[in-house]
Amino acid sequence: MVFFRKSEEERPKAGGDLLDLRNAIHKAQLPPEVLAVALKELERVEKTDPAVAEYSIGLNYLDYLISLPWNRFTEDNLDLKRTERLLETQHYGLQHVKERILEYLAVRTLCSLQSARVLVVDDEEIARTNLEYILRKEGHQVNGASNGSEALEMIKAREYDLILTDLKMEKMDGLQLLESAKQIAPHTEIIMVTGYATVSTAVDALKKGAAHYLSKPIKLDELRETVREIIDKKRHVQMSRGPILCFAGPPGTGKTSIGRSIAEALERKFVRVSLAGLRDEAELRGHRRTYVGAMPGRIISEIRKIGLKNPVFMLDEIDKIGQDFRGDPASVLLEILDPEQNSHFVDHYVDVPFDLSGVMFITTANVVENLPHPLLDRLEVINFPGYTQAEKKNIARKYLIPRQFREHGLASLTPDFTDGAIAKIIHDYTREAGLRNLDREIATVCRKLARICLQSKGEACALTVDEVLVEKLLGPRKFTHEVAEAGNRVGVTTGLVWTEFGGELIFVEASQMRGHQQLILTGSLGTVLQESAQTALSFVRSHAEDFGLDPNFFMDQDIHIHLPAGAIPKDGPSSGVTIALALLSLLTGRPARRDVALSGELTLSGRILPVSGIREKILSAQRAGVKIVVFPTQNEVDLNNLEPEVKEGLEIFLADEIKPLLDLVLLPQ
Repeated sequence: MVFFRKSEEERPKAGGDLLDLRNAIHKAQLPPEVLAVALKELERVEKTDPAVAEYSIGLNYLDYLISLPWNRFTEDNLDLKRTERLLETQHYGLQHVKERILEYLAVRTLCSLQSARVLVVDDEEIARTNLEYILRKEGHQVNGASNGSEALEMIKAREYDLILTDLKMEKMDGLQLLESAKQIAPHTEIIMVTGYATVSTAVDALKKGAAHYLSKPIKLDELRETVREIIDKKRHVQMSRGPILCFAGPPGTGKTSIGRSIAEALERKFVRVSLAGLRDEAELRGHRRTYVGAMPGRIISEIRKIGLKNPVFMLDEIDKIGQDFRGDPASVLLEILDPEQNSHFVDHYVDVPFDLSGVMFITTANVVENLPHPLLDRLEVINFPGYTQAEKKNIARKYLIPRQFREHGLASLTPDFTDGAIAKIIHDYTREAGLRNLDREIATVCRKLARICLQSKGEACALTVDEVLVEKLLGPRKFTHEVAEAGNRVGVTTGLVWTEFGGELIFVEASQMRGHQQLILTGSLGTVLQESAQTALSFVRSHAEDFGLDPNFFMDQDIHIHLPAGAIPKDGPSSGVTIALALLSLLTGRPARRDVALSGELTLSGRILPVSGIREKILSAQRAGVKIVVFPTQNEVDLNNLEPEVKEGLEIFLADEIKPLLDLVLLPQ
């Protein structure tokens, strides 16, 4: 439901009459500082020749100011049961994400239902009692104090949202109470009430931090309206200063769809802006009107387009923002996303503050490590893990297949997908953490089924889609289980890495030849990975006798370490153990087991350091047919937090140094 705080008037066109434009400005109920800017700009336009370009620029600017939703918003639907039901029906799994969203809504609900705490300070008992009675009837929690000293003690003992205080009192007057109360509770709003109202005392009170100034005798309607406005403003600020959520995870894990569900649950409008490849900060902040063809930034433009000031605003792919001579867009995001700053966000084109505190910003990223640290510090990261095989089967059965049937005209024909067919598509035709390729392959099957049904005139539409038919429709399998189908070899070990697309398997190959003590590294390795290889070789050389090796094995020799798929850049601190065991396999002549996958960083002293992306790495090991996975001992907590189905079919081995791994990974000569 949409609420209006102003009556919408038809806006004048750029070439409209200036008198109509002035009337529209006054009827738009702009904030005071914006109204002053608009009237000043209108005066300048009135003195400008209509034939001059600045005339139309000024009219367009004024029209843009009027069209912004300064006071138009949607009321949130804070029904937790409805939201929980909606999330469960639209998304499978992701329990920790759903719980975080429900916690966010619960906080907003409590803030909206909480009654305000008001303190009335007056040395006249009758006046104080009357004010307390009136405010209690409005639903507020009210306490009274007969003087400033008593009020200060109560303020120290309890936090109040609002204080109504008389100006003239014994012991401590209202202005002294105002100064002392602001030092103790700076967020408490204070209304001054006096029968000796003068301009100088009013100005003095407002300068010292009073929110409002009322004169006696108090008009009850004015009192109620003033208190209601102050309390509503405090509640709005309190509710709008929520966390900035950052959904982080591989592609296809449901980040954008969860954002749409949040907007639907709150009954807000949803806006999505992709920031991938954004390099010009003016795209976000806008251009100054001194430039020819100046335009507002995308933030203000999208808010104006939907006509509401509190949408759910998704900033997609923020980890792919660029940076060049045109500025640093990531720095602009600091102002946009920071709750302490975005209530006065200034777009260069609009050139007046616009309150973004009501906007619920949600960001998405594949790898949060790529974000600048000041920006990451303002985000609450919620990780979207990859899906297990069982989860993919359930999602395909409940969501993907019915949707593809509807989109391909098969809803009334409903061919039967067997569990084996779904499993075959997952194992042989996709290799991903998310669901996008699975959805595409199911769509391909549905397109071919639609053609078969049309050619057979409906006779073959009741067919059953099994493994044989899947292979017939999709062709030979696209992926093989390289670990399960590969043999054990000397100098070749299996590693687990984490990328922005989820977990991946890598193979480290080591070879030895006559040379001049060179370490050759190939496979498009990054700086961190190169240093891991150098550290692994130094560790093996310094502990050669412990492993039964000749201490001079590197004399007159070159060692070549290669990671296949050289066209793909590789880097990261989790392959040191894999490289060290490949070297030990090479130097001892013992074949390395291909069904044992390793992840961990090695130090010069032989310690194994913890790694990240545990869930994604285990899922990739499952997909590839690995039997044993090796992780650092310090990752035991992460492994214990995983669901049993994630670890199903895998033996997990923990180690804090490399020696216990020799007999596990290396076979006898």
